[in-house]
Amino acid sequence: MSNRTVLISGLGIAGPTLAFWLTSGGFEPTLIERSPRLRTGGYVIDFWGLGYDIAEFMGLRNDIERVGYHVQEMRVVDDRGRRVSGFDVDVFRGLTKGRYVTLGRSELSHLLFDKAAGTSEVMFDDAIVSLENREDGVCVQFKNGRERQFDLVVGADGLHSEVRRLAFGPQHQFEKNLGYEFAAFEVSGYRPRDEDVYVMYSRPGRSLGRFPMRENRTLFLFVFATGNGALPETLDGQKELLLAMYGDDKWECPHILDELKGTQELYFDRVSQIRMPSWSRGRVALVGDAAFCVSLLAGQGSALAMTSSYVLAGELAKAGGRHDVAFRQYEAFLRSYIETKQAGAARFGGALAPKTQWGLWFRNHVMNAFTIPGLARIAIGREITDKLLLPDYCCRSDHQSAAE
Repeated sequence: MSNRTVLISGLGIAGPTLAFWLTSGGFEPTLIERSPRLRTGGYVIDFWGLGYDIAEFMGLRNDIERVGYHVQEMRVVDDRGRRVSGFDVDVFRGLTKGRYVTLGRSELSHLLFDKAAGTSEVMFDDAIVSLENREDGVCVQFKNGRERQFDLVVGADGLHSEVRRLAFGPQHQFEKNLGYEFAAFEVSGYRPRDEDVYVMYSRPGRSLGRFPMRENRTLFLFVFATGNGALPETLDGQKELLLAMYGDDKWECPHILDELKGTQELYFDRVSQIRMPSWSRGRVALVGDAAFCVSLLAGQGSALAMTSSYVLAGELAKAGGRHDVAFRQYEAFLRSYIETKQAGAARFGGALAPKTQWGLWFRNHVMNAFTIPGLARIAIGREITDKLLLPDYCCRSDHQSAAE
């Protein structure tokens, strides 16, 4: 087999998944992460579909169900905390045949890393600073001054991918801003607390939700419409923006903003998509958000990251390491599917934070209508259910046989 050594940038979701399946296919992956350790905190994700299937192929289903949350209700409240809309989350479990769980994104990352770490070289607290795409490999310069050559390099480093910037060009060439920003943070001991319920308060153009987590923690998620200006880069600047945006709102907003003032960890970013004409160039390829971020609001970013990693590793194994063939097949198989997901995510953005009072009224009535039998399947079934059939690569068959 040719092209055995593969450098993977990023230890989120896509990177460890890719390393696991590359090892299964006979490759030698190396993982690099700019942080000194695996990230914690962040936000929670709803996990279903092909990502759930791939996690099961990797023997992770029981772990995911163990660390995950089984949310019972999505509840929208008014200024006084009274329920005005919402639905029973069982509607999603019905659409996914019970294969639906909510879990911390960092917790999923840790589970995936544990699967890959034992058979992959791992480099923490380092980063790629330059790439030279050659005929016989990729020459990589690292932040710590070392230089190494790999047969292939894969960017699994998210929306703000450094590999994409180095190999394809600046982010603004490929980024589509969906007109929203979001922020998330956690605190301990917050009250009130509604177990297994995501509670959301909305005003035109913004929403604020809270979600109960284990160990007496509560996660808060802000989603708000914004212009195309630059994001605040400092923690203080980000706090100031949120305090100004939500400062006059009611419900529990004053209490939550007081908690915000004391936090030292705030996840803050744009709601964007990445749209590229090609996901590979020479011996460099991209997976997950680095290649095609569908946006946080889509709810399937992690599952799609795992799907793209599984397919890329499988196509490389199938092609015997011939990267030109594998990269072409990887993109041909997934592009139409990903474009459909991106289109659905762009439509979904307004559901969390409608920009007008009429939009809020309409969103709330649609949510309430989900209690009507069959309506949810008509309204959102196409976005929730996956029609794509994953190829049964030989490396997957080997793992399934071992599990059995």
